[in-house]
Amino acid sequence: MAARSEKVTFAGAHGDMLAARLDLPEGHPTAYALWAHCFSCTKDIFAASRVARGLTDHGIGVLRFDFTGLGASDGNFANTNFSSNIGDLLAAVDFMRDTLEAPKILIGHSLGGAAVLAAAGKVPEAKAVCTIGAPADPAHVAELFQEKREEIDAKGEAEVLLSGRPFRIQKQFLEDIESHKLANDIASMKKALLVFHSPIDNTVGIENAGQIFAAAKHPKSFVSLDDADHLLSRKADAVYVANVIDAWVDRYLGGDQPRSAGIGVDPGTVVVTETGAGKFTNTVSIGGKHTLYADEPASYGGNDTGPTPYDLLLSALGACKSMTMRMYADHKGYPMDRAIVTLKHDKIHAEDCLDCETKGGKVDRIETEIEIIGDMDEDTRQKIAAIAEKCPVHKTLKSEVLIESRLK
Repeated sequence: MAARSEKVTFAGAHGDMLAARLDLPEGHPTAYALWAHCFSCTKDIFAASRVARGLTDHGIGVLRFDFTGLGASDGNFANTNFSSNIGDLLAAVDFMRDTLEAPKILIGHSLGGAAVLAAAGKVPEAKAVCTIGAPADPAHVAELFQEKREEIDAKGEAEVLLSGRPFRIQKQFLEDIESHKLANDIASMKKALLVFHSPIDNTVGIENAGQIFAAAKHPKSFVSLDDADHLLSRKADAVYVANVIDAWVDRYLGGDQPRSAGIGVDPGTVVVTETGAGKFTNTVSIGGKHTLYADEPASYGGNDTGPTPYDLLLSALGACKSMTMRMYADHKGYPMDRAIVTLKHDKIHAEDCLDCETKGGKVDRIETEIEIIGDMDEDTRQKIAAIAEKCPVHKTLKSEVLIESRLK
Protein backbone atom coordinates (compact mmCIF):
# COMPACT_ATOMS: atom_id res chain seq x y z
CA MET A 1 0.00 0.00 0.00
CA ALA A 2 1.49 3.34 -1.06
CA ALA A 3 1.83 6.38 1.18
CA ARG A 4 -1.38 8.41 1.21
CA SER A 5 -3.07 11.46 2.71
CA GLU A 6 -6.71 11.48 3.81
CA LYS A 7 -9.13 14.22 4.89
CA VAL A 8 -10.82 13.55 8.23
CA THR A 9 -12.97 15.51 10.67
CA PHE A 10 -13.61 15.32 14.39
CA ALA A 11 -15.36 17.34 17.08
CA GLY A 12 -13.26 19.99 18.78
CA ALA A 13 -13.26 21.06 22.41
CA HIS A 14 -16.54 22.99 22.06
CA GLY A 15 -18.26 20.73 19.55
CA ASP A 16 -17.25 22.49 16.33
CA MET A 17 -16.16 20.12 13.57
CA LEU A 18 -12.46 20.45 12.96
CA ALA A 19 -10.84 19.70 9.62
CA ALA A 20 -7.78 17.48 9.66
CA ARG A 21 -5.47 15.61 7.35
CA LEU A 22 -4.09 12.17 8.15
CA ASP A 23 -0.79 11.41 6.42
CA LEU A 24 0.00 7.71 6.35
CA PRO A 25 3.15 5.88 5.26
CA GLU A 26 3.40 2.81 3.10
CA GLY A 27 2.43 -0.13 5.30
CA HIS A 28 1.35 0.08 8.93
CA PRO A 29 2.72 3.13 10.79
CA THR A 30 5.41 2.40 13.34
CA ALA A 31 4.02 5.27 15.43
CA TYR A 32 1.67 8.26 15.15
CA ALA A 33 2.50 11.93 15.59
CA LEU A 34 0.13 14.85 16.21
CA TRP A 35 1.02 18.24 14.69
CA ALA A 36 -0.22 21.56 16.16
CA HIS A 37 0.21 24.53 13.80
CA CYS A 38 1.35 28.09 14.46
CA PHE A 39 -0.87 31.02 15.48
CA SER A 40 -3.28 32.04 12.68
CA CYS A 41 -1.78 29.30 10.44
CA THR A 42 -3.47 26.13 9.19
CA LYS A 43 -2.69 22.44 8.91
CA ASP A 44 -1.69 22.99 5.27
CA ILE A 45 1.13 25.45 5.88
CA PHE A 46 4.28 24.36 4.04
CA ALA A 47 6.13 23.46 7.25
CA ALA A 48 3.33 21.12 8.34
CA SER A 49 2.88 19.37 5.01
CA ARG A 50 6.59 19.01 4.34
CA VAL A 51 7.50 17.74 7.81
CA ALA A 52 4.55 15.34 7.67
CA ARG A 53 5.73 14.03 4.30
CA GLY A 54 9.21 13.54 5.69
CA LEU A 55 7.90 11.63 8.70
CA THR A 56 5.73 9.35 6.56
CA ASP A 57 8.85 8.54 4.56
CA HIS A 58 10.20 7.24 7.85
CA GLY A 59 7.12 5.15 8.58
CA ILE A 60 5.41 7.58 10.99
CA GLY A 61 1.74 8.52 10.56
CA VAL A 62 0.87 12.19 11.16
CA LEU A 63 -2.43 13.90 12.02
CA ARG A 64 -2.46 17.66 11.45
CA PHE A 65 -5.61 19.69 12.04
CA ASP A 66 -7.00 23.22 11.93
CA PHE A 67 -7.83 24.78 15.28
CA THR A 68 -11.38 26.09 15.75
CA GLY A 69 -12.20 28.94 13.35
CA LEU A 70 -9.09 28.49 11.22
CA GLY A 71 -8.57 26.90 7.83
CA ALA A 72 -11.39 24.51 6.97
CA SER A 73 -12.54 24.04 10.57
CA ASP A 74 -15.91 25.30 11.83
CA GLY A 75 -16.33 27.86 14.59
CA ASN A 76 -15.54 31.51 15.20
CA PHE A 77 -11.85 32.31 15.67
CA ALA A 78 -12.72 35.43 17.69
CA ASN A 79 -14.24 33.24 20.40
CA THR A 80 -11.16 31.03 20.73
CA ASN A 81 -8.15 31.38 22.98
CA PHE A 82 -5.10 29.43 24.12
CA SER A 83 -7.21 27.31 26.48
CA SER A 84 -9.52 26.30 23.63
CA ASN A 85 -6.46 25.45 21.52
CA ILE A 86 -5.31 23.08 24.24
CA GLY A 87 -8.83 21.63 24.32
CA ASP A 88 -8.82 21.14 20.55
CA LEU A 89 -5.45 19.44 20.75
CA LEU A 90 -6.67 17.03 23.43
CA ALA A 91 -9.80 16.39 21.34
CA ALA A 92 -7.49 15.41 18.48
CA VAL A 93 -5.70 13.02 20.84
CA ASP A 94 -9.05 11.46 21.80
CA PHE A 95 -9.96 11.10 18.12
CA MET A 96 -6.68 9.34 17.39
CA ARG A 97 -7.01 7.15 20.46
CA ASP A 98 -10.50 6.05 19.39
CA THR A 99 -9.90 5.55 15.67
CA LEU A 100 -6.15 4.87 15.25
CA GLU A 101 -3.98 4.85 18.34
CA ALA A 102 -2.92 7.62 20.66
CA PRO A 103 0.02 9.68 19.39
CA LYS A 104 3.42 8.81 20.78
CA ILE A 105 4.90 12.00 19.35
CA LEU A 106 3.56 15.54 19.86
CA ILE A 107 4.90 18.24 17.53
CA GLY A 108 4.07 21.93 17.87
CA HIS A 109 5.08 24.83 15.66
CA SER A 110 5.26 28.33 17.19
CA LEU A 111 2.16 28.87 19.40
CA GLY A 112 1.23 25.28 18.57
CA GLY A 113 4.45 24.33 20.32
CA ALA A 114 3.33 26.17 23.44
CA ALA A 115 -0.02 24.34 23.26
CA VAL A 116 1.78 21.01 22.97
CA LEU A 117 3.93 21.81 26.01
CA ALA A 118 0.81 22.72 28.01
CA ALA A 119 -1.07 19.58 26.95
CA ALA A 120 1.73 16.97 26.95
CA GLY A 121 1.28 15.98 30.59
CA LYS A 122 -2.36 15.09 29.82
CA VAL A 123 -1.39 12.59 27.10
CA PRO A 124 0.02 9.56 28.95
CA GLU A 125 0.70 7.60 25.76
CA ALA A 126 2.99 10.31 24.34
CA LYS A 127 6.68 9.53 24.72
CA ALA A 128 8.27 12.49 22.98
CA VAL A 129 7.54 16.20 22.46
CA CYS A 130 9.05 18.38 19.72
CA THR A 131 8.72 22.15 19.50
CA ILE A 132 9.67 24.27 16.49
CA GLY A 133 10.17 28.00 17.01
CA ALA A 134 7.92 27.90 20.07
CA PRO A 135 7.50 30.75 22.59
CA ALA A 136 8.34 30.00 26.21
CA ASP A 137 4.97 31.49 27.19
CA PRO A 138 1.87 31.96 25.00
CA ALA A 139 1.64 35.66 25.95
CA HIS A 140 4.48 36.21 23.49
CA VAL A 141 1.96 36.33 20.61
CA ALA A 142 0.46 39.52 22.07
CA GLU A 143 3.46 41.33 20.58
CA LEU A 144 1.95 40.68 17.14
CA PHE A 145 -0.87 43.13 17.81
CA GLN A 146 0.64 45.44 20.40
CA GLU A 147 -0.47 48.47 18.37
CA LYS A 148 -4.11 47.44 18.89
CA ARG A 149 -3.76 46.71 22.60
CA GLU A 150 -5.37 49.94 23.77
CA GLU A 151 -8.31 49.47 21.42
CA ILE A 152 -8.76 45.88 22.54
CA ASP A 153 -8.69 46.91 26.19
CA ALA A 154 -11.10 49.80 25.60
CA LYS A 155 -13.60 48.18 23.22
CA GLY A 156 -13.20 44.54 24.18
CA GLU A 157 -11.97 43.56 20.70
CA ALA A 158 -10.23 44.83 17.58
CA GLU A 159 -9.41 43.70 14.08
CA VAL A 160 -5.71 43.01 13.48
CA LEU A 161 -3.72 42.00 10.41
CA LEU A 162 -1.70 38.81 10.75
CA SER A 163 0.31 37.67 7.73
CA GLY A 164 -1.79 40.02 5.63
CA ARG A 165 -5.12 38.55 6.78
CA PRO A 166 -7.64 40.20 9.13
CA PHE A 167 -8.44 38.53 12.44
CA ARG A 168 -10.68 39.71 15.26
CA ILE A 169 -8.94 39.50 18.63
CA GLN A 170 -10.97 39.80 21.82
CA LYS A 171 -9.83 40.94 25.22
CA GLN A 172 -10.56 37.50 26.66
CA PHE A 173 -7.92 36.08 24.30
CA LEU A 174 -5.25 38.35 25.77
CA GLU A 175 -6.34 37.64 29.32
CA ASP A 176 -6.29 33.92 28.65
CA ILE A 177 -2.78 33.76 27.14
CA GLU A 178 -1.41 35.95 29.91
CA SER A 179 -2.80 33.58 32.53
CA HIS A 180 -0.84 30.60 31.17
CA LYS A 181 2.70 30.08 32.44
CA LEU A 182 4.36 27.04 30.92
CA ALA A 183 7.38 26.51 33.19
CA ASN A 184 5.55 24.11 35.51
CA ASP A 185 3.91 22.26 32.62
CA ILE A 186 7.30 21.80 30.95
CA ALA A 187 9.01 20.63 34.11
CA SER A 188 6.29 18.12 34.99
CA MET A 189 5.34 16.65 31.61
CA LYS A 190 7.69 13.61 31.96
CA LYS A 191 8.38 13.33 28.23
CA ALA A 192 11.54 13.46 26.18
CA LEU A 193 11.84 16.95 24.67
CA LEU A 194 13.43 18.11 21.43
CA VAL A 195 13.60 21.89 20.89
CA PHE A 196 14.13 23.24 17.36
CA HIS A 197 14.81 26.95 16.96
CA SER A 198 16.55 29.23 14.51
CA PRO A 199 18.96 31.75 16.02
CA ILE A 200 17.75 34.33 13.47
CA ASP A 201 14.02 33.79 14.11
CA ASN A 202 12.55 37.30 13.98
CA THR A 203 9.08 36.20 15.10
CA VAL A 204 9.95 34.21 18.23
CA GLY A 205 13.42 35.02 19.53
CA ILE A 206 16.00 32.33 20.25
CA GLU A 207 15.90 33.23 23.97
CA ASN A 208 12.56 31.40 24.13
CA ALA A 209 14.28 28.13 23.23
CA GLY A 210 16.71 28.69 26.11
CA GLN A 211 13.88 29.24 28.56
CA ILE A 212 12.01 26.12 27.41
CA PHE A 213 15.19 24.05 27.57
CA ALA A 214 16.07 25.34 31.04
CA ALA A 215 12.60 24.55 32.39
CA ALA A 216 12.59 20.98 31.04
CA LYS A 217 13.88 17.91 32.82
CA HIS A 218 16.09 15.38 31.07
CA PRO A 219 15.99 13.80 28.55
CA LYS A 220 16.06 16.97 26.49
CA SER A 221 17.84 18.05 23.32
CA PHE A 222 18.28 21.25 21.32
CA VAL A 223 18.82 21.53 17.55
CA SER A 224 19.70 24.83 15.90
CA LEU A 225 17.93 25.52 12.63
CA ASP A 226 20.75 27.87 11.63
CA ASP A 227 19.47 30.25 8.92
CA ALA A 228 15.91 28.89 8.69
CA ASP A 229 13.01 31.34 8.96
CA HIS A 230 10.19 31.05 11.47
CA LEU A 231 7.80 29.32 9.06
CA LEU A 232 10.36 26.83 7.69
CA SER A 233 9.47 28.05 4.23
CA ARG A 234 12.45 26.32 2.63
CA LYS A 235 11.85 22.67 1.81
CA ALA A 236 15.32 21.65 2.95
CA ASP A 237 14.68 23.01 6.47
CA ALA A 238 11.42 21.08 6.84
CA VAL A 239 13.01 17.89 5.52
CA TYR A 240 15.88 18.33 7.96
CA VAL A 241 13.44 18.68 10.87
CA ALA A 242 11.66 15.46 9.83
CA ASN A 243 14.94 13.55 9.53
CA VAL A 244 16.18 14.71 12.93
CA ILE A 245 12.85 13.89 14.62
CA ASP A 246 12.94 10.39 13.17
CA ALA A 247 16.52 9.72 14.30
CA TRP A 248 15.98 11.28 17.75
CA VAL A 249 12.61 9.78 18.62
CA ASP A 250 13.61 6.19 17.88
CA ARG A 251 15.10 5.58 21.32
CA TYR A 252 11.97 6.81 23.10
CA LEU A 253 9.32 4.81 21.25
CA GLY A 254 10.29 1.42 22.63
CA GLY A 255 8.84 -1.80 21.32
CA ASP A 256 10.49 -4.95 20.03
CA GLN A 257 10.24 -4.19 16.33
CA PRO A 258 12.95 -1.91 14.95
CA ARG A 259 11.81 1.14 13.05
CA SER A 260 13.07 2.02 9.61
CA ALA A 261 12.73 4.59 6.89
CA GLY A 262 12.90 1.77 4.39
CA ILE A 263 9.38 0.41 4.69
CA GLY A 264 9.06 -2.52 2.29
CA VAL A 265 12.83 -2.96 1.78
CA ASP A 266 13.73 -6.64 1.42
CA PRO A 267 16.23 -8.26 3.81
CA GLY A 268 19.73 -8.09 2.39
CA THR A 269 18.88 -4.95 0.38
CA VAL A 270 20.23 -1.48 1.06
CA VAL A 271 18.42 1.60 -0.24
CA VAL A 272 20.21 4.96 -0.24
CA THR A 273 18.04 8.05 -0.79
CA GLU A 274 18.82 11.75 -0.90
CA THR A 275 16.96 13.61 1.84
CA GLY A 276 16.94 17.04 0.19
CA ALA A 277 18.43 18.53 3.37
CA GLY A 278 21.92 19.46 2.33
CA LYS A 279 24.00 18.73 -0.74
CA PHE A 280 25.14 15.22 0.22
CA THR A 281 22.82 14.06 3.02
CA ASN A 282 21.33 10.60 2.38
CA THR A 283 19.28 8.12 4.37
CA VAL A 284 20.54 4.55 4.28
CA SER A 285 17.82 1.95 4.82
CA ILE A 286 19.14 -1.53 5.48
CA GLY A 287 16.86 -4.49 4.99
CA GLY A 288 13.76 -2.60 6.10
CA LYS A 289 15.02 -2.78 9.69
CA HIS A 290 17.72 -0.19 10.22
CA THR A 291 18.19 3.41 9.17
CA LEU A 292 21.20 5.69 9.35
CA TYR A 293 22.48 8.77 7.58
CA ALA A 294 25.42 9.25 5.26
CA ASP A 295 26.94 12.65 4.54
CA GLU A 296 30.15 14.54 3.97
CA PRO A 297 31.83 16.94 6.41
CA ALA A 298 31.25 20.65 6.12
CA SER A 299 34.73 21.10 4.64
CA TYR A 300 33.54 19.13 1.59
CA GLY A 301 30.21 20.96 1.29
CA GLY A 302 28.16 18.53 3.38
CA ASN A 303 26.11 18.93 6.56
CA ASP A 304 28.09 16.35 8.56
CA THR A 305 24.87 14.63 9.69
CA GLY A 306 26.31 11.15 9.28
CA PRO A 307 29.40 9.13 8.40
CA THR A 308 31.03 9.48 4.99
CA PRO A 309 30.93 6.61 2.47
CA TYR A 310 34.50 5.67 3.38
CA ASP A 311 33.59 5.82 7.07
CA LEU A 312 30.84 3.30 6.35
CA LEU A 313 33.26 1.11 4.42
CA LEU A 314 35.72 1.09 7.31
CA SER A 315 32.85 0.44 9.72
CA ALA A 316 31.81 -2.65 7.75
CA LEU A 317 35.35 -4.01 7.69
CA GLY A 318 35.99 -3.27 11.36
CA ALA A 319 32.68 -4.77 12.49
CA CYS A 320 33.31 -7.89 10.41
CA LYS A 321 36.78 -8.35 11.89
CA SER A 322 35.49 -7.87 15.43
CA MET A 323 32.62 -10.34 14.95
CA THR A 324 34.90 -12.92 13.35
CA MET A 325 37.32 -12.72 16.28
CA ARG A 326 34.42 -13.08 18.72
CA MET A 327 33.13 -16.20 16.98
CA TYR A 328 36.62 -17.72 16.89
CA ALA A 329 37.44 -16.91 20.53
CA ASP A 330 34.12 -18.31 21.76
CA HIS A 331 34.54 -21.46 19.64
CA LYS A 332 38.05 -22.08 21.01
CA GLY A 333 37.12 -21.12 24.55
CA TYR A 334 39.65 -18.30 24.68
CA PRO A 335 38.96 -15.75 27.48
CA MET A 336 38.64 -12.69 25.23
CA ASP A 337 36.79 -9.94 27.09
CA ARG A 338 36.72 -7.48 24.23
CA ALA A 339 38.12 -6.80 20.77
CA ILE A 340 38.77 -3.28 19.50
CA VAL A 341 39.53 -2.58 15.85
CA THR A 342 40.82 0.86 14.78
CA LEU A 343 40.86 1.61 11.05
CA LYS A 344 42.15 4.43 8.85
CA HIS A 345 41.93 4.94 5.09
CA ASP A 346 44.19 6.92 2.81
CA LYS A 347 45.83 6.75 -0.61
CA ILE A 348 49.55 6.18 -1.16
CA HIS A 349 51.78 6.10 -4.20
CA ALA A 350 51.90 2.62 -5.71
CA GLU A 351 55.68 2.75 -5.83
CA ASP A 352 55.71 2.91 -2.02
CA CYS A 353 53.76 -0.37 -1.77
CA LEU A 354 56.03 -3.39 -2.11
CA ASP A 355 53.17 -5.92 -2.09
CA CYS A 356 50.87 -4.15 -4.56
CA GLU A 357 50.38 -5.39 -8.13
CA THR A 358 49.71 -1.83 -9.27
CA LYS A 359 52.98 -0.07 -9.97
CA GLY A 360 51.82 3.38 -11.11
CA GLY A 361 49.59 6.10 -9.66
CA LYS A 362 48.05 5.68 -6.23
CA VAL A 363 46.48 2.78 -4.36
CA ASP A 364 44.06 2.69 -1.45
CA ARG A 365 45.49 1.74 1.92
CA ILE A 366 43.44 0.65 4.92
CA GLU A 367 45.40 0.43 8.15
CA THR A 368 43.91 -1.69 10.93
CA GLU A 369 45.06 -1.93 14.52
CA ILE A 370 43.61 -4.71 16.66
CA GLU A 371 43.51 -4.67 20.44
CA ILE A 372 42.51 -7.84 22.26
CA ILE A 373 41.59 -7.54 25.92
CA GLY A 374 41.55 -10.63 28.11
CA ASP A 375 43.66 -12.86 30.34
CA MET A 376 45.63 -14.85 27.76
CA ASP A 377 49.18 -15.30 26.49
CA GLU A 378 50.69 -13.56 23.48
CA ASP A 379 50.45 -16.64 21.27
CA THR A 380 46.69 -16.80 21.80
CA ARG A 381 46.32 -13.09 21.00
CA GLN A 382 48.21 -13.63 17.76
CA LYS A 383 45.90 -16.48 16.77
CA ILE A 384 42.80 -14.39 17.39
CA ALA A 385 44.23 -11.40 15.52
CA ALA A 386 45.21 -13.59 12.56
CA ILE A 387 41.66 -14.90 12.15
CA ALA A 388 40.46 -11.33 11.60
CA GLU A 389 42.24 -11.42 8.22
CA LYS A 390 39.77 -14.11 7.16
CA CYS A 391 36.59 -12.16 7.86
CA PRO A 392 34.16 -12.14 4.87
CA VAL A 393 34.33 -8.39 4.26
CA HIS A 394 38.14 -8.48 4.27
CA LYS A 395 38.03 -11.28 1.69
CA THR A 396 35.53 -9.32 -0.44
CA LEU A 397 37.72 -6.22 -0.48
CA LYS A 398 40.79 -8.29 -1.44
CA SER A 399 39.03 -10.29 -4.16
CA GLU A 400 37.73 -9.40 -7.62
CA VAL A 401 34.35 -7.69 -7.19
CA LEU A 402 31.75 -7.41 -9.95
CA ILE A 403 29.49 -4.35 -9.55
CA GLU A 404 26.53 -4.31 -11.93
CA SER A 405 24.54 -1.10 -12.36
CA ARG A 406 21.33 -0.36 -14.21
CA LEU A 407 19.04 2.65 -14.56
CA LYS A 408 15.56 2.08 -13.17
